[in-house]
Amino acid sequence: MIARPDAAPSELVITRVFDAPRALVFRAFAEAERLAQWWGPKGFTIHVSKLDFRPGGVFHYRMAGQHGHEMWGQFHYREIVEPERIVWVNTFSDPDGGLTRAPFGPDFEAYPLEVLNSVSLVEQGGKTTLTLRVTPVNATTAEHAMFESMFDSMRDGYGGTWEQLDAHLAREQAAA
Repeated sequence: MIARPDAAPSELVITRVFDAPRALVFRAFAEAERLAQWWGPKGFTIHVSKLDFRPGGVFHYRMAGQHGHEMWGQFHYREIVEPERIVWVNTFSDPDGGLTRAPFGPDFEAYPLEVLNSVSLVEQGGKTTLTLRVTPVNATTAEHAMFESMFDSMRDGYGGTWEQLDAHLAREQAAA
């Protein structure tokens, strides 16, 4: 497989407005007990194995679904600018933190091993606009094509994740 050094990387951009101050949205990404309440696909429970929220740090987690299905993932933090920006490389992993392919079967063998995520947070009028930019890292032509073919599915997946974040933020504000 040949890498695409001459082509601009594929990028998925998703924007969502949350009815919460930026500092609260940022904390939802920065603290293990908060991340465990909303991160990941709907129907999965997140178990935090490790959270070292700093550039060079790692968030290692297990996603437990119905019927005993589980997956592991990691964030490798590259940049954190409180409270406005978080950049990380997301990977699937094994329980020991080793890099693995997406655990969805042979049809997903071309899904990129590493995906760069960049979240920016902008507050206006007590609401926070979150913009997520997602693009493959060190990907082959086939991995870029697979990534691009998954845009609708990823929009749906992140949509469910953002719904969970929205509910988490509402609970946090109601308890304050």
